[in-house]
Amino acid sequence: MRNLLVVLISLSVLAGCIEKKTEKLSVIEYVDPFIGTGAHGHTFPGATTPNGMVQLSPDNGTSGWDWCSGYHYSDSSIIGFSHLHLSGTGASDMGDILIMPFNGDYKWDAGSKENPDDGYRSRFSHQNEEAKPGYYSVLLDDSNIKAELTATTRVGIHRYTFTQKSPHFIIDLNHGIHDGVKSGHMRMVDKNTVVGKRCSNGWAWNQNVYFAATFSESISKCTYNIDGVVGKNENIAEGKRVKAILGFETQNPEILVRVGISYVSAENALKNLQSEAPDYDFENYVAKAQKQWDDALSVIQIEGSNEDKTIFYTALYHSNIAPNTFADVDGTYRGMDDEIKKNNDFMRYHVFSLWDTFRATHPLYTITNPGIVNDFVHTCMSVHRESGLLPVWELTGRETNCMIGYHAVPVLYDAWKKGLVSDLFGTELLEAMVASAMHDDRGRKLLRDYQYIPADKENESVSKALEYAYDDWCIAQMAKEVNKINTYNEFTGRSQFYRNHWDASTGFMRGKLANGQWKKGFDPLFSKHRDDEYTEGNAWQYSWYVPHDVPGLINLHGGKKPFISKLDSLFTLNAGLNGSHASPDISGLIGQYAHGNEPSHHIAYLYNYAGQQYKTSQRVNEICNTMYHTGVDGLSGNEDCGQMSSWYVFSSMGFYPVNPANQIYQIGTPRFQKVVIDVPGNKEFIITTEDYAAGIIYIQEAYLNGQKLKRPQISHDDIMAGGHLHFVLGKSPNTAF
Repeated sequence: MRNLLVVLISLSVLAGCIEKKTEKLSVIEYVDPFIGTGAHGHTFPGATTPNGMVQLSPDNGTSGWDWCSGYHYSDSSIIGFSHLHLSGTGASDMGDILIMPFNGDYKWDAGSKENPDDGYRSRFSHQNEEAKPGYYSVLLDDSNIKAELTATTRVGIHRYTFTQKSPHFIIDLNHGIHDGVKSGHMRMVDKNTVVGKRCSNGWAWNQNVYFAATFSESISKCTYNIDGVVGKNENIAEGKRVKAILGFETQNPEILVRVGISYVSAENALKNLQSEAPDYDFENYVAKAQKQWDDALSVIQIEGSNEDKTIFYTALYHSNIAPNTFADVDGTYRGMDDEIKKNNDFMRYHVFSLWDTFRATHPLYTITNPGIVNDFVHTCMSVHRESGLLPVWELTGRETNCMIGYHAVPVLYDAWKKGLVSDLFGTELLEAMVASAMHDDRGRKLLRDYQYIPADKENESVSKALEYAYDDWCIAQMAKEVNKINTYNEFTGRSQFYRNHWDASTGFMRGKLANGQWKKGFDPLFSKHRDDEYTEGNAWQYSWYVPHDVPGLINLHGGKKPFISKLDSLFTLNAGLNGSHASPDISGLIGQYAHGNEPSHHIAYLYNYAGQQYKTSQRVNEICNTMYHTGVDGLSGNEDCGQMSSWYVFSSMGFYPVNPANQIYQIGTPRFQKVVIDVPGNKEFIITTEDYAAGIIYIQEAYLNGQKLKRPQISHDDIMAGGHLHFVLGKSPNTAF
């Protein structure tokens, strides 16, 4: 009777999936941009739009690793508001074009955190601070100035309310977040407008950021400081360290500033400004930014408590910040070859944190915003044409080569297989993939020569070999799609090289020397940050990274039973990390499982492949409960441009892409009674949960469109077709599922 009832419910819901509901709840009220600004989350609280070029946010001044975004919740002073920030990265850059309002005496330096009165820095209180999608405000205590920020895609809009006469602003082009300024330039265009550029070397080299700033009141005085020398009221300033103080004679307590940003030219920055923010209607820009966020986030509707919604929609918010718009309103952008190009057929993006985001963020985009995926693919291909290689970790049109793998490959293949790529031939994609795989550096030639990467010839040898094996599997699948059989065979073989790092005597993936012997002194708990065989991890965390061949990994362990036993040990091992320089990225520990870093993100779902899905439910539920909450420290590690949050978005809905390029999602356990995903074609994919209650996590049965699932997985096509996934939960495991 229960099965019949489920079928009838499913058919009834499915009948309503043809035409989706027109009435939607507003979801942005649940987003808290402060989540992740504490601990090691490295997020920023300021104003931005989905995938926007501008991230207008407060800067505290850096005090170490946890200020990668320029802001950390533990801080108590602000030095100004800059227009470019990275979301949750483990390295620092940006912070370009800083503006700070003040009253009184001129102060050319920010001053110290210990004594903010030394400079233009101001104390502030979190009690007088507010952040929501598209809006940020704070009261600067020392000057009693209220600062409010919003943004369009390419423009930052400021509103400052002064309580004293003689308002001033400093524009500090020397300021950046852990970068080194090369030069600065500013000039007054008219009595309301200043334009300029900032050139710097940081995480990305030779960055050029141009700006055009217009003020709602006339500038009565402009004083420059060039390399420490205060100049006269001139129109142009050029030097290495360039700053300007602008004075205003006005009785209006409010002064608004609109700042257009461009990576091409000051003229383009002004075009961006005039196109996107032609007036000073601050409230209108806030409303438009929030409408953009509401449209982006309401693609998924959940039923849950306010706390559930806050965690979920903040995660979805963070998942939609990067990659960021790189081209101007006229389609021009600065290529990786430093040439100015123009393309109106696709939008050029940047900030491709691919080592992180290929795992879940890019697969999530294929569901929530499939239209943008084609632009991501075209961006990667234009990088290939300009540099000869696909991006690894691209920032401001520069390759940082920060991490390992060539993980644009799974993003491209997945998009192709899902039918999201237009105006490109599959052979073009394959050619670009192979070019990256056949490059000689970073252990790739060694892998071809030895069929493993010798630890005495290449750092991070095990991690590189395992991740290359996965990318090579994706290349093989792409070759199969376009009927390149020789390439398919070659890269299928390469995808199995991971086996050559498996040491059956220890049960771990290990470093092997060029002479074929295992590296001595092996300790699976040992970590030396990016200076041993593993990337930001140890053998316990990295030995599971074979997402393209989990059955093969199970066989290496000797079968399902020992595989499950080893997985259990990973989550229960009561031991710390060994080594005096263990990677700080190894965080969010449950045993030796490290949720605070990406190499662990698929591991909880591996129980599915060994016939114990209920343990996947256990571990996923535990991770969701312990690694995500509504505090400023609500993330267990770096947010990493959406990946930490995308894991939660997927997992809380009940499934996750273990292999992010095979179009299959493994089932974990749902956290909501109902989820509705809008999919193209005016359809909905609905997820419902029967017997939903706190602590009831075990799936007894699952039905897709009324048909009982035989395996704990669904496909991408199942979702995009629209339909109904129904879970029946229970208090005890159903070992047969």
